[in-house]
Amino acid sequence: MVEATVRRRVRIRGRVQGVAFRASTRDEARRAAVDGWVRNRPDGTVEAVFEGEPARVEQLIAFCRRGPSWAHVDEALVNEEPPEGLRGFEIR
Repeated sequence: MVEATVRRRVRIRGRVQGVAFRASTRDEARRAAVDGWVRNRPDGTVEAVFEGEPARVEQLIAFCRRGPSWAHVDEALVNEEPPEGLRGFEIR
């Protein structure tokens, strides 16, 4: 049985820009077969949207809570949204 697709928007605060956060998130998402995107925001945070099977999306959220080894995550805020049917994963 295929699980329903979920969508989560995550805002990550801390030392998260200039530390390969976006590239690492893209690589993790592709490995987990999760669709979506990640981008830097002008306020110094990183924003990501993940769509996929619930367990795989949770895996990506867990990654965002710790980040790559060069990052320091202070907070990751997660919001549930209706899926849009994204395909692939990109850095914006």
